[in-house]
Amino acid sequence: MWHTSHAFVGAMSILFALGCTNPVVVVDAGPMASPNNQGGNAVPSDGVWGIAVETIEGRATTMGEFAGKAILIVNTASRCGYTRQFDGLQRLHERYKDRNLAIIGFPCNQFMSQDPGSDKEIADFCRANYGVTFQMMSKIEVNGDNRHPLYRFLTEQSAEEMQGDIGWNFEKFLLRPDGVAVARFGSSVEPEDQRVISAIEAALP
Repeated sequence: MWHTSHAFVGAMSILFALGCTNPVVVVDAGPMASPNNQGGNAVPSDGVWGIAVETIEGRATTMGEFAGKAILIVNTASRCGYTRQFDGLQRLHERYKDRNLAIIGFPCNQFMSQDPGSDKEIADFCRANYGVTFQMMSKIEVNGDNRHPLYRFLTEQSAEEMQGDIGWNFEKFLLRPDGVAVARFGSSVEPEDQRVISAIEAALP
């Protein structure tokens, strides 16, 4: 299982806050590559659309539910300095939901244990404090041996420029309606940053 020292995680948070990492990767992606099914938590043979997910309310589904839409995938946390980004994500949802953008939040507790609550507690927090109505999913792991298949797909099978472990809460991946990942944004990039908006506009069906 993936482990990180508090000192290292703290340093990473400072780097993201100062913008010292490369926060934005946007690629001109071609056809989706064939999935690699080696290792645990493998991506299904039909790629991203066959990946099983569970909503924060406990409903089992697959990413295929969102096929045909542009998708912004975010690993979230309730006790992070970036938690306020829920506001911007909700505004994006309201702005683009009728234009076939799906925003999907995946709570994760791997970064300094900043999302320790149950799914119900997380859902209640998001709704009460930020009025979240976009789709939140059940808590997952985004790094390490128990990395969820969706994040295995995003960090290992997307374009090379977008590969690599998740560094902190509120990283963002943008998928085209055909399931190809075309952009990755670091934690410090606000949801309504013009670079995010431009990438969404280009990806909309």
